[in-house]
Amino acid sequence: MMLSSKLTRRFWQSSRVYSTIVRSPPRSAPREVPTPLVFVSAKDWDVTSSNGATYLSSMLAEKGYTCLQIDLALPAGPITDSAKLMRHFESRLGQEIRLSTMPFPPVIFARSSACLIAQTYISSHPASGLCLISPPLSNASVPKSQLPTDLPEFNFEPKFPIGIVATAKELELFRANHRLGDDPVVDTISVPNVEGSEALVAIDKWLDELGI
Repeated sequence: MMLSSKLTRRFWQSSRVYSTIVRSPPRSAPREVPTPLVFVSAKDWDVTSSNGATYLSSMLAEKGYTCLQIDLALPAGPITDSAKLMRHFESRLGQEIRLSTMPFPPVIFARSSACLIAQTYISSHPASGLCLISPPLSNASVPKSQLPTDLPEFNFEPKFPIGIVATAKELELFRANHRLGDDPVVDTISVPNVEGSEALVAIDKWLDELGI
């Protein structure tokens, strides 16, 4: 199998190197999908946020999607204000998406605490969809080590496709505690494991059902 082509942009901030990886469909892909997929993480903020992103973006590129895997750097200096931190992440994510010169608004993927970054971004930017993998039950449930001050809960209207990918136990808690949990327009997708082939198959099926 011919692997998808990959372009990596690296940038330096606070003496650390970060990268945006662009994975394009290979010639062997069954099709080329016009809507791009963006996988956002911030592993220095939440190490679990990047888990599985390389696998999912690589495999979905093989299926014909152009995938951007973006890991966001923390701002320089101590983190003392949660809203300011989210604005920093939102600005960086928007910059990377603009640099990619995507022709269509992307579907945004995020895991764990990075789901807050994704929801901050889509609150004021266009998106073709949002996929949250094992998201926090609320902003207040995120550890103080990550959000030192209160961050208001999101109130955006789900006017685009939203999928929640999680284990059955996680989804049970999500439905009981998160405003999107009982929203009829939000798809809840149960998988035995949010990493690996089960999650890939479920996400690929969800995208196909949406016509993306």
